[in-house]
Amino acid sequence: MFTRQPLDVVVVGAGVVGAACAYYATRSGLSVAVVDGGPVAGGTTGAGEGNLLVSDKPPGPELDLALLSASLWRELSEVLPRAVEYEQKGGLVVAADGASLATLTATAAGQSASGVRTTAVAPDELSDLEPHLAPGLAGGVLYPEDAQVQPALAAAHLIRAARDAGASPHLGEPVTAVLTGPTGAVRGVRTPAGDLLAPAVVNATGVRGGEFAALAGVELPVLPRRGFVLVTEPLPPLIRHKVYAAEYVADVSSASAALQTSPVVEGTPAGPVLIGASRERVGFDRTLSVPVISRLADAAAALFPVLGSARVMRAYHGFRPYLPDHLPAIGPDRRVPGLFHACGHEGAGIGLAPATAALVVAAIRGEQPPLDAEPFRPDRFGADPDRFGADPDRFGADPDRFGADQDCFGADPDRFGPDAG
Repeated sequence: MFTRQPLDVVVVGAGVVGAACAYYATRSGLSVAVVDGGPVAGGTTGAGEGNLLVSDKPPGPELDLALLSASLWRELSEVLPRAVEYEQKGGLVVAADGASLATLTATAAGQSASGVRTTAVAPDELSDLEPHLAPGLAGGVLYPEDAQVQPALAAAHLIRAARDAGASPHLGEPVTAVLTGPTGAVRGVRTPAGDLLAPAVVNATGVRGGEFAALAGVELPVLPRRGFVLVTEPLPPLIRHKVYAAEYVADVSSASAALQTSPVVEGTPAGPVLIGASRERVGFDRTLSVPVISRLADAAAALFPVLGSARVMRAYHGFRPYLPDHLPAIGPDRRVPGLFHACGHEGAGIGLAPATAALVVAAIRGEQPPLDAEPFRPDRFGADPDRFGADPDRFGADPDRFGADQDCFGADPDRFGPDAG
C-alpha cells in the first residue's frame, strides 16, 4: 500500500473544529494532513447556525473555554476573509415572566463574576434593542460578546489558510484504520488512498467521534442529538441580535433524551432569518419532523410577531455531538499514546473551535495550555459506557460513517449560496 511521507499530525475531520486544529497546528510549525471521507463542513458544521456564544454557558470550564474562544474568533476575524460573515452582534436573552427573569438574572450574575460582560435590560428597554419583539416580556440580559459566523465558509477558509501554510488536505478519503506500533502508540491512519504516518492523530470527527475512538480501541460515549433549523425567505433587517428565550440555557444543559424546544431567532447578512432550536436524542434518525418544525415556527412568531407572515423557505437538521457531562473531549487520550480528541462539543463546536485547537496543539507540542485542560480529559468516562445510557447499536453499521456521504446530516448543499470556500 502506498504510504505518504511522515507528518507531525494527522487531523481527522474537516468540520470547523478539525479545520481550526489544522490551522493552528500548521501555524505553530507542525507538518499537518487533514483527512475527511467527505467535503469540508460536510457534517454537523454544515448544518449549524454559526453561534459563537458565551451567554448560554454557566460559570465553569466550558465558559472559560468559550471566553478564550471568543477572543480567538475576534483575532481570526481580522485575518480571514469577510466572506466568513463574522458579526459580533451580541446576544439578547429574554424572559417571559418573573420566575424566568429571576433565574436569568442569577445566571448572568455568576457569568459576570467569571468575566462575561452582561447588561440587565428592563422591560421598557427591550424595544430599544429589538423593535419587533413581542410586548409584555419581563426583561432580559444583553451579552455584547456573543457573535455569529457562517460556519461552512469559516471551516473552508481555515482549511485554505492551513493549506497555504503547508498543510495537505485529503478530502474524500475515509479513514479505515488507526495505525499503531508495537508499543500501542499511534503511528498514523489508513485510507483507501494509502497510509498517512504521523506520531499524533486528532479525532475531530464530531458526532462520529465515538466510532473513531473505537478504531483506536478506546471508548468515548459520543451520542447524536438532533436539532432542526428553519430558514425564512430573505427579509429586510428586522432582528439586530441573536435573540433567544431564557429557557434555552436549561435545554442546552439538560441530559434528557426527550424533545425540547425553545425559540432562538437571528438574522443573517444575506437576509434570511434562522429559527431554532430543538434538541432530542433519536439516534441518527433523519426523518423530517413536522411537529417539531411547527413548534419552532410558532415559538418564533410568538417572540417576534412580525415573523408570523414570513414564509419558511426550507428546514434542515443536523446532529450535535453530545457527551453525558456536557463538556467536550479535548486533548491527549492517556490510553493510547499519540491519540488526541477534539470532539463532543454538542451545539457549541463552532464557537469553541479555536480554543479547542489551541488546547490540542499545546498538548501535541508539550507546551503549557492556555487554560486548565483537565476538565476536558477524554478518558474521564472510564470503561463502563452503559452507565451513561449508551445504546451499543446506536451507530449502526454504515461503512461510510466517517464522512463519505456529504448529505448524510440532512444538510441542503445549496443553502449557503455560491461556494466561496
